[in-house]
Amino acid sequence: MMNITNVECHVLPLSEHIEDKSDIAAAFSKAASSYDKHAAFQRDVGHQLLERMPLDLSGSVVVDLGCGTGYFSKILLDRGASVICVDLSSSMLQQAKYRCGEDNIKYYVADAESLPLCAESVDYVFSSLALQWCQDLSVPMKEIHRILTGKGVAYFSTLLDGSLHELKHSWKKVDKYQHINTFISSNQVKIALAQSHFNNVQLDFDKITVWYDSAFSVMRDLKGIGANHVSGRSQGLTSRKALIQVEQEYQVFKNHQNQLPVTYQVCLGAIHR
Repeated sequence: MMNITNVECHVLPLSEHIEDKSDIAAAFSKAASSYDKHAAFQRDVGHQLLERMPLDLSGSVVVDLGCGTGYFSKILLDRGASVICVDLSSSMLQQAKYRCGEDNIKYYVADAESLPLCAESVDYVFSSLALQWCQDLSVPMKEIHRILTGKGVAYFSTLLDGSLHELKHSWKKVDKYQHINTFISSNQVKIALAQSHFNNVQLDFDKITVWYDSAFSVMRDLKGIGANHVSGRSQGLTSRKALIQVEQEYQVFKNHQNQLPVTYQVCLGAIHR
């Protein structure tokens, strides 16, 4: 097992074409104090991913990649791991530090596409619903492959094409702007893993539906976790009239109890180096 004190290594970015994620980081930083209040779905998926990991992580070094407020970092610590928290947002990391303290844990503001960690320096990577913010999934996967030990395992979840389709459909009826991020297909995930030289791969694909009382509540939760940055969207403020129209369009999806669905297509994976 590795030592948490020997993992830091400043490396050059893998590609000069890595996307600037400063706007994404800003959106998550703005939501850092409200995140936990709006992140029920994120916790549900993270717990499903956590079930795939060993219960006893004593002596292991685990990277929580896209750690957010450190909810799962704390669980990993409680399982005996030395934890490395990595997130784009310094404000999220500050929340993680409040939750987890400074014993047996390190914090890095960093991009999953260019990790400041040495090759073959960690035993496990845990990354739940963070990698969809990378334009090319193979780039962070190559970094994960690089930092894992020879027998290391990465556990990840990410959103797939078809997620939030009800909200996407409703906005399309209102204006021409892109209001929902584009997600990759299950086949693209498999291609990215192959490009990253992961051969021993277990993937599960799950459709998860979350129910709301209004479309406004859906959008409030997305904003509350910081997932409201969308490339290509109009930079102007969204009018109240537009929000009312979205609410009206969303009603076509309601069930007999007048609840509105939000569909997420989720990939959960365990990949062995």
